[in-house]
Amino acid sequence: MPKLSLPVRLTLLVAGTTLPLILFAGSIVLHDYQVARNEATGRVLDTVRSVRLVVDAEVQRMTGGLQVLALSRSFRDGSFDEFRRGASGFLAQYGEGGLLVVTDREGRELFSSQTENKDRPSGDNRKVVQKVFASKAPQYSDLFMDAVSNRLILTIEVPVMRDGEVLYGISFSPPMSMFQELIEKQRPDQRWILALLDGKGIVFARAPNLNEMFGKRATPSIYDYMFQKPEATLTTVSLEGIPLTGAYARSTLTGWTVAAGIAESSLIAPLWRNLAITSLIGGILLLTGLGFALRMAATIARGEMLHGLLIEELNHRVKNTMALLQAIAVQTFRSAKREEREKFEGRLVALAGAHNLLSEEMWKGSDLKDVLKRVLQPLLSNSDRIRMSGPDVPLSSRLAVVMSMIVHEIATNAAKYGALSNDVGTVRVDWELMTDSPKPKLRLIWTETGGPPVVAPVHRGFGSRLIERSARDQLGGEAIVDFLPCGVVYTLTCTLEDAR
Repeated sequence: MPKLSLPVRLTLLVAGTTLPLILFAGSIVLHDYQVARNEATGRVLDTVRSVRLVVDAEVQRMTGGLQVLALSRSFRDGSFDEFRRGASGFLAQYGEGGLLVVTDREGRELFSSQTENKDRPSGDNRKVVQKVFASKAPQYSDLFMDAVSNRLILTIEVPVMRDGEVLYGISFSPPMSMFQELIEKQRPDQRWILALLDGKGIVFARAPNLNEMFGKRATPSIYDYMFQKPEATLTTVSLEGIPLTGAYARSTLTGWTVAAGIAESSLIAPLWRNLAITSLIGGILLLTGLGFALRMAATIARGEMLHGLLIEELNHRVKNTMALLQAIAVQTFRSAKREEREKFEGRLVALAGAHNLLSEEMWKGSDLKDVLKRVLQPLLSNSDRIRMSGPDVPLSSRLAVVMSMIVHEIATNAAKYGALSNDVGTVRVDWELMTDSPKPKLRLIWTETGGPPVVAPVHRGFGSRLIERSARDQLGGEAIVDFLPCGVVYTLTCTLEDAR
């Protein structure tokens, strides 16, 4: 893969550190939204429960008042004068619009708080009246059309008992405005929709938009669900088509249902607002970081360019120096033996090769295997004769130069006198890292086999002294030579340092 440029690497670094933080902040916003949504759902359920208790308490209060009226002595003598006075006091509690009626078993009206006419047609609450006579207990109707006022009403039916039998039924139609006022008082705020539904799911009190929704059936999402459980929370849609987080609670006393919901938009709006703020702040931080990264990249690039120019200048000067040394050597060794001149030039070439390798790496050091390949390049025409094995070992620039000189001397001896001086000899170079000391050490073993018979030299030459002294003084280790009958073995150890 192509090496990424410094600006790209710094950009990826900034993006890699900033984007996870932005995503983490976004996840916190989403978590807070989910918590707020759960809390809102809980508030909706608590609200419908509370309103249901308030409505039940109000209905029970009306039922209790009707049961007191049912004890009137007027029902004994068949005169409703005294009952009318009591009924007037009862109706006065609820303002205008209330209607009190006494009916017989067939639903015929025997008394009405609004008219003296006893032949009024019975309304659609005949089934409720029959339930009163059958159950001998109060009953609560659904919405039905009043035959006289021609409007939808609800009734609370209470039996008049005599000697354990139901004599009459008292029917009270409370003002519908009473339920509307109750709903509006219990509504938490303008974002909420709160409604009362009768046993058939018909709206008879609602905030807001009562006039448009009165007498309409609840949306299918609530209507189909409200008869399965007495209370629940659900996601629904209002009659206006507004998505809601809603809940309902059905009264076991009246069979009526309290439904409430809060607009989804009011819950999602804070989410989008917080996400927008998080994204804006994250974007500003990201752009700021990228700006600093690009500026730093430009500064570093200028420094690297200057460093590169200095390295190139150094390389140029060193090459000039090498060329000058080679020219001096040619003049100096003009009268010397050819072998002596070739030795010096070989060492000079090895030093130049190490310099070229380090120049390619911008003098940041090099790997041991690369150093060995560069030094042994002239001898690697037949790769089967020289085998190398060992881990990756980074060398500092100083160690790379010294190691090049030592290996060059060893390889030169092998090519002239050792295993590489014939056509069948082989050399194996193995190295390993030793970590049992405070500083890691390198051990390199040069093993020759298949060469001419080995004879230990009587005199130590310059090459042997160079290997020994360089290993001791420059590498902080030692070099041991074993002249075995099967071939020479060099064991070189040195202390490693940071490759720089």
